[in-house]
Amino acid sequence: VQLQASGGGSVQAGGSLRLSCTTSSRLGFNVMGWYRVAPGKSRELVAAITRGGTASYADSVKGRFTISRDNAKNAVYLQMNSLKLEDTAVYKCNAERSIGGGEWDNYWGQGTQVTVSS
Repeated sequence: VQLQASGGGSVQAGGSLRLSCTTSSRLGFNVMGWYRVAPGKSRELVAAITRGGTASYADSVKGRFTISRDNAKNAVYLQMNSLKLEDTAVYKCNAERSIGGGEWDNYWGQGTQVTVSS
């Protein structure tokens, strides 16, 4: 399974970007989400969404970012508004699928750079 992320770029503070992540899988995923890695920091879960549409967000992005998914396309999106300098990071999409017995398959896309400048 391959995940392809796109939509990153450079934007001024206060601006917006929309990230997209498509997959090559014909099977659905239980949870899809976005993580980010900022320079000198550990990986952080930004947002995740279940197959049924229940979304969760890191406190730092609540009210500014919106995650959505298209189950028919096995795709996940991240609308990022009111971007701040501290949102600068490499953003990676993630998809998880339950395979039974408490086991999960976990897939990662390549990162897409988001750079926010003043």
